[in-house]
Amino acid sequence: MNQNTESTIPDSELIIREGGRVYHLDIAPENIANTIITVGDPSRVSEVSKHFDVITYTGQHREFITHTGTIGNKQVSVISTGIGPDNIDIVWNELDAVVNIDLKTRLIKEKKTQLNIIRLGTCGGLQPSIPVDSIVVSAYGLGLDNLMHYYKHENTPTEAAILAAFNKHTNVNSKNIIPYLFQGSDALLRHFKEEFVTGITVTCPGFYGPQGRILRLKTAVDNLPETLSSFKNGDHRIVNFEMETSAMYGLSQLLGHHSLSISTVVANRTNKTFSADGNKAVNNMIKKCLEIIVAKIA
Repeated sequence: MNQNTESTIPDSELIIREGGRVYHLDIAPENIANTIITVGDPSRVSEVSKHFDVITYTGQHREFITHTGTIGNKQVSVISTGIGPDNIDIVWNELDAVVNIDLKTRLIKEKKTQLNIIRLGTCGGLQPSIPVDSIVVSAYGLGLDNLMHYYKHENTPTEAAILAAFNKHTNVNSKNIIPYLFQGSDALLRHFKEEFVTGITVTCPGFYGPQGRILRLKTAVDNLPETLSSFKNGDHRIVNFEMETSAMYGLSQLLGHHSLSISTVVANRTNKTFSADGNKAVNNMIKKCLEIIVAKIA
């Protein structure tokens, strides 16, 4: 991680609003907890915060809505990110700036704060044995987007081995796509893996062609869902795909935060099935995950 705690960050690089709030999220340090739930859909913020005993802060700028409150003695924030790796780039960098950059002096703090950031989202399932309405936890995020290629990073040996096997199996890296892979937080995963399905999550930069959907346009990569679902490397298999996880995991590793992505399967792409009541399934996921967060995450 490249940083210089003695250099002032220019106005053009970190935009700070009146009142000492970061630009896109429009929040200040006192507005967020160290445990943060992220959701893609802005309307899902209130579906999470309705479980809070007390809501102490609400704010909104564009698609970024923030609610902070408490459940028992546990302080929790929930923030909407919108869709896609580009929005994750904004949210993760600005959350880190709020806690690890002095917004008055524009200097990086010597003592860093480590956040727990847990995504509660939806996804497409890629294994016939994982039915719709199942809850999936991402052990790894494998990116078919390009976000993390803009940041210097080195993979662990395990990450590199899985990625090499994936490239050999799928050959998608010959189609102007350069996959990357990052592991999620083991410290968070251990609290959830006994409850839910665990595996590799593929992150795509779009919903239609990048996920192998064909409407009026032919895709450049043939049979993508089938190719992904057939990949296996040791105990590792791809269980789902969506549009945020790999960016979350990459940025969290580089910035020193704990991240975990948890998703409800609303569509099974191998079985061609779709949830009869996706909202009910998502609310079930929210309730179960909040119980674990409050009981087990410091």
